[in-house]
Parts: sequence; C-alpha cells; structure tokens
Amino acid sequence: MLSNSKRWMRASVFVLALAGGAAVAGQAGATEIRYVVNNAPITSYDIDRRVAFLRLQREGGNLRDKASEQMIDQTLRTQEMRRLNVNIPNEMVEQAYQRFASGNRMTASQLNQVLAQAGVTADHFKEFIRSQIGWSRVLQARNSSQTLLSEQDVVAKMLQQGGQKPSATEYMLQQVIFVVPASQRGQLLGKRKREAQAMRDRFRSCDTTRDFAKGLVDVTVRDLGRKLEPELPPDWKDLITATSTGGATKVRETERGVEFIGICSTREVSDDRVAQMVLQNDATGDEASEKASAEYLAELREKARINRR
Repeated sequence: MLSNSKRWMRASVFVLALAGGAAVAGQAGATEIRYVVNNAPITSYDIDRRVAFLRLQREGGNLRDKASEQMIDQTLRTQEMRRLNVNIPNEMVEQAYQRFASGNRMTASQLNQVLAQAGVTADHFKEFIRSQIGWSRVLQARNSSQTLLSEQDVVAKMLQQGGQKPSATEYMLQQVIFVVPASQRGQLLGKRKREAQAMRDRFRSCDTTRDFAKGLVDVTVRDLGRKLEPELPPDWKDLITATSTGGATKVRETERGVEFIGICSTREVSDDRVAQMVLQNDATGDEASEKASAEYLAELREKARINRR
C-alpha cells in the first residue's frame, strides 16, 4: 500500500507548473448548495475550488463534472472516517503541507500564495490532504481485518523468492500521553508540549518512564507490548523506525493531547506468522490498493443518499 504522503502527493504534482502564474478559477459569486450527501452539503464554492485544483493538475475533459464527483467522494471518505473515529490532527495536516511545499522548493507562505492565485486556496488543499491521509488509515484498518494469506499462498510466495522465510523487526513499545481535554486544548496545548518534550529528552529506557511520570498531572504511560513492523500504526511508523532502541520518538499532537513512544527493545524475528504478515504486506501493491479504494467507495456510494440540487 502507498504511504499516506506518497498517496496524496502523487495525486497533487502540479505546483512547479505555476512558476509563471495561473488564472483564478472564476470570480467569486453567490454560494449555492449543489449536492447533499447524507445530509452534508457540497456547495458551488467547494466545486469551484476543486475545478481550480484539477486545472493545476492539467486535467482535461469536463472539469466541473469531475470536480463534483471528487467532492462527493471526499465527503463520503470524511463521513466514513468520522464513523470509524479516524481523526487527523491539524498538526499532521500542517506537517504534510510543509513537506509538500519543501518538496516543491517553496515555503508554506509561497505555497499559500500560489494556491490563492490559482483559486484553489490553502484551506481546500489542506482538507484534501486530511481526507487522503484519513482514507489511507481507513483502508489499512479494513485490510488488516481481512484474512491473511493462506498457508499455501505463503509457501508459494516463499518459493518464488528462493524459499527463504522473510524476517521483520519486532518492537517492544511504550506510549506516553500528556492528556489535553478538548475543552482546554487552546489554553493547555503549548504547555503540555513543553512538558512532554522535557520528559522525552530525559528518556533513556522504558524502565524509568513511570518514575518520571509520578510527579506530573494527567500523564498516562501505556505498555503497547510487542509489535512487528507491519503492525505499527501508520501515523507512528516512520517515527518509530527512525528511532534507536532506548530512545523515544519525536513529540506529536494527537486527538488525546501530546504523545511520544519509547522504543524499549527491538529484535529480528522470522517465523510462520512473520512470513504470513510480511508477504501479505508485499502483496498489497499500488494497483491492489487503488482497486480496494474504488470498491470501498462504490459500497459507500451505493448506501449513500446523494441528492443533486
């Protein structure tokens, strides 16, 4: 499966084409509701922004029809994310936006300006990013609940790869959460980030975490147990794999507050379960992921109430 960043960035390679400027997609007018998807409105303003977005990607054909279909799909994705409690924090969206700007040799401010000039707006692009990252999580959760490759499939794939059983890194993890109530997020988030960073800087092993946490208010320490690399949460995976044993990941904002994960220990494991999981993960390529996404969306569309105004 494509990583979150690769999925939405591949769908959005357009910015460098704007060096010479771009025309704004239409003049601002009265905003009207064009579609209602399960009681959620899609406005003419939303569709105008997506038309401009498609224009930047050099799409052809009837852009307004394509934009309308994309906005319906995005609304369905967002609703499914909400149903499954998949929440993408603003911090993650902002980080992805910054990475996209840097990848196109721009600052975030320059990207803001480019998107505004083109009629897309930064807010529209950020909501697109949020829905793409969230949808990737939804797909991963759905795939992980499906049956793994059969024993016969695993043997066949191992034979194709020379008969060697694959290995994977197994992590022993510990999660530290500095809780921030939703009602106090604006007032407390900065303070809690500083507290979490101070504790993270002192982290040397999982044995002393609870001692560090004793004098702190609303800090939860959770032993996550053993996790194979393919099982790591997608939003933490890159941070965990980049952290040495005995260290802790960077501090992140989440829906619960501010968190980091300690790497208690690691080891290489090679057994039947690992082979099954690794080969299953390898089998889920880009084409299969796109097919799974299309099938999932088709299911959501079939059940949805979509009314055109």
